[in-house]
Amino acid sequence: MTDNLTINDTTTDSKTLQDLRQRFFIQDSPVRGDVQRLAKRSATVIAQKDYPEAIEKLLGEMLTAASLLIGTLKIKGTLSIQLQSNDTDSLLKWAMAECDHNGIIRALADWQQDGDANAKAWAEKTTANQAFAELGEVGKGVLFINIRPEGGEAYQGIVERSHDNLADCLAHYQHQSAQIPTLISLACDGLQAGGVLVQQLPQTEAEKLRSENAQNAGEIEGDLDDLWERMTLLTRTIKPEELTALPASEIIFRLYHEEQVIAPEPTALNFGCTCSRDKCASAILQIGEDEATSIVEEQCHIAMDCGVCGAFYSIDADEVEAIFV
Repeated sequence: MTDNLTINDTTTDSKTLQDLRQRFFIQDSPVRGDVQRLAKRSATVIAQKDYPEAIEKLLGEMLTAASLLIGTLKIKGTLSIQLQSNDTDSLLKWAMAECDHNGIIRALADWQQDGDANAKAWAEKTTANQAFAELGEVGKGVLFINIRPEGGEAYQGIVERSHDNLADCLAHYQHQSAQIPTLISLACDGLQAGGVLVQQLPQTEAEKLRSENAQNAGEIEGDLDDLWERMTLLTRTIKPEELTALPASEIIFRLYHEEQVIAPEPTALNFGCTCSRDKCASAILQIGEDEATSIVEEQCHIAMDCGVCGAFYSIDADEVEAIFV
């Protein structure tokens, strides 16, 4: 490393930790970013179901994007990205990935999988963009960003299906909705995933005042324009195989070693699931007492499994009775 790049020496060193989000800042500027790497955790999430290759890669990109985006928010809560097809003939029905403020990630997808024709169609698709294309033509697929703060009101943003890949759609959304110039690159090889997000944040009131009072205010604005143009060019040089293989600190160094970069301690990312017996009880409550009792009489219990983590729950007759007391 050079003197231009400072990364804290901690127990969660971004050189050795395989699953992390590493924030960085360009000193004395409103430009900040995050680099994310998912190795073991991406494989853990994807391994929960026998997904086609293209969906594996799309889910890896979605997990990366969810983690990068929640890193831009100052909330305690969860951010999820949801893709929904509005075409009954689409091979991909829906896909979801989420990350909370503690770095807990999970994902799930549903797809057309019955029959030889569907199996053959999926076998011919090998990239995340091919799975993403199953949402329909540009302008037709539906994308959502759901933000659920702890103890606060949930918010849902509709992301315009403006491009043929997830990264550019999300960058466009950030620019249009939040008025924040944003660069996003995502990659997944089916096991490992990675991504980078760079933003030019609005100047604070103090920063604006300093610029307005400075004799070289024009130079400051010009320097910022030059910096953003430079960051844009550099960020776009990153290759997918670099995002999925290199440590976050090395990616930052390779791209921005000529800038004054400050990188604090990274955030560890881990696979987690929110399923529980209480949620099973809530689902049983929804189907009604008569239906639940009928299932128990026929099968001696209600069997429920989690599509995210594979956990199995067996709800017996006494539990079902207690649910409806």
